Amino acid sequence: MLLDKFLGINVSISPSAKIGRNVRIGNNTVIYDNVEIGDNTIICNDCVLGEPLNSYYENSEKYENPPLKIGANSLIRSHTIIYAGSKLGDFLQTGHRVTMRENIVMGNHCSVGTLSDLQGYAEFGDYVRMHSNVHIGQGSKIGNFCWIYPYTVFTND
Repeated sequence: MLLDKFLGINVSISPSAKIGRNVRIGNNTVIYDNVEIGDNTIICNDCVLGEPLNSYYENSEKYENPPLKIGANSLIRSHTIIYAGSKLGDFLQTGHRVTMRENIVMGNHCSVGTLSDLQGYAEFGDYVRMHSNVHIGQGSKIGNFCWIYPYTVFTND
């Protein structure tokens, strides 16, 4: 059960979202359909979780938001946008203004630095650290225990 003391002002949570125990949600946050947030997670102000995919805007009447799972003990900092359809492990940490597109699979104990952009369909192992201003191209695969330095750009063809 979500206690009022853990819920900021002007927060929109879909009735189909599953919010774990002791989750704190900051002001002006939107949580869309089919989002699951693990226990003891902190969602800071101005976040969007479960952002609909492009097909929503093409035909919203038939659209069903794919599930987004955020593991327990995570810290999602302000202005982070995480699209629907991803599975993110426990102890995730994001910096401010992070964008994570659809269908990302991420292991446990990962961090994504401020102003980083992760394009969709990417895979990350456990203990991956991405410093600030990192861009990961669509379809990238990164193993366990990787450190990605600031301003690094991974592209694809």
